[in-house]
Amino acid sequence: MMSVHVVPDLMPALPELILAGMAMLLLMFGVFRGNDSTRTVSWLAVGTIAVAGFFVIVGPSDGVETFSQMFIVDQFAVFMKVLVLIGSGLAIVMSFGYIRTEGMERFEFPVLMMLATLGMLMMISSNDLMALYLGLELQSLALYVVAAFKRESLRSTEAGLKYFVLGALSSGMLLYGCSLIYGMTGATSFSALTAALSSDGDVPIGLVIGLVFLISGLAFKVSAVPFHMWTPDVYEGAPTPITAFFAVAPKVAAIALFLRVMMSPFGGLFAEWQQVIIVISIASMVLGAFAAIWQDNIKRLMAYSSIGHMGYALVGLASGTAEGMRGTIIYMTIYLVMNIGTFAVILNMKRAGNMVENINDLAGLARSKPLMALAMGIFMFSLAGIPPLAGFFAKFYVFLAAVNAELYALAVIGVLASVVGAFYYLRIIKIMYFDAPADGLDSAIVPEMRIILSVAAVFTLFFFVYPAPFLAGAQAAAQALIP
Repeated sequence: MMSVHVVPDLMPALPELILAGMAMLLLMFGVFRGNDSTRTVSWLAVGTIAVAGFFVIVGPSDGVETFSQMFIVDQFAVFMKVLVLIGSGLAIVMSFGYIRTEGMERFEFPVLMMLATLGMLMMISSNDLMALYLGLELQSLALYVVAAFKRESLRSTEAGLKYFVLGALSSGMLLYGCSLIYGMTGATSFSALTAALSSDGDVPIGLVIGLVFLISGLAFKVSAVPFHMWTPDVYEGAPTPITAFFAVAPKVAAIALFLRVMMSPFGGLFAEWQQVIIVISIASMVLGAFAAIWQDNIKRLMAYSSIGHMGYALVGLASGTAEGMRGTIIYMTIYLVMNIGTFAVILNMKRAGNMVENINDLAGLARSKPLMALAMGIFMFSLAGIPPLAGFFAKFYVFLAAVNAELYALAVIGVLASVVGAFYYLRIIKIMYFDAPADGLDSAIVPEMRIILSVAAVFTLFFFVYPAPFLAGAQAAAQALIP
């Protein structure tokens, strides 16, 4: 009897198919046109990401599964994919001036960014341990290359190598965890795992160990303590637009994957994994608060800042409630905007055409470039969590969820870490406004960078005026994870 091959429904994965197809086409276009086509390929990549975002928004969002239930599209996937696509598109736009002045005009750059974005979308929609790993590695392999893209720079090459070696280690841990989970349950599908773990009875110790290894692999991707060791070196060594990319889109995708994996198949094991998440969250918040105090390089400071912010985001996950998921989703939305704005300022830190990265290079910026200093001040106050800026509400929602879940110690530690962390953000404001002026930074700011800076600053400053659409979207996304 002949077996019938069922063609999967491709519509839920249309944005991913568009990205994959255009990445291949742009690669061929670049091969035939050479590096002179870099700017054209970059704009086409941004356009493709915008088209993919359109189809994410207008496509299905009611829990549609396809590819033998390995791929799912729901409200949560739609919300997080839009964030990732915004972060990726803006990162490519912000790289235009840098790759031209730093001699990095190679057409492979935007193509690799597209492939990394494709991996992130796969991560967000993964509904199976195999799909999870496929998306994670597709993202990681592209990121390993772009981290070392500035080939003539020893720092960039070292950053790429460190990220690759430690990333391979984390992938091994994650795969080992997946194999243990499969061995204990006989399933890789999230829905099958949910069914297997919903039955009453003792939880096998091997399953708990596998879950810990899986959490360890995911914690590496969000650079949570103690798997953060790659972050400061890679942030400092990678080309600055790549650092901006690392700081936003992959973080959003990894947190989205973290939420889906923990709440969807392993929600029934909440008591087993909650304490692990709490420890990781506290360690990340504390290290992010204290380690950044002594940093002079602004990219290293932003690395430790991102470690701390991932700790705050995980507070929502530790609560294990729909309110906590909503808090984390809002947190990542605001985090993306604040970091895009901050790195837009960092990318304009040039003196005589050369990039400068020392915090003291911002001295007197308020006199030479008052509008840029104002935007940077808004982002720094927001990252510190000063009301009424957006960053305050990001922390408010996750801490409120922790308090309502009776995780009082976690919320108190988070607030105290925020107070300590405010020091190094306020220090940058003090340097810009009160220190003796350093040699002036170059005055030219390209129009697209000015637009990104302005929009990010306005969003951060006036988020409190009308947060309802973001809260409603985050609520719907959270409900998709916890029916």
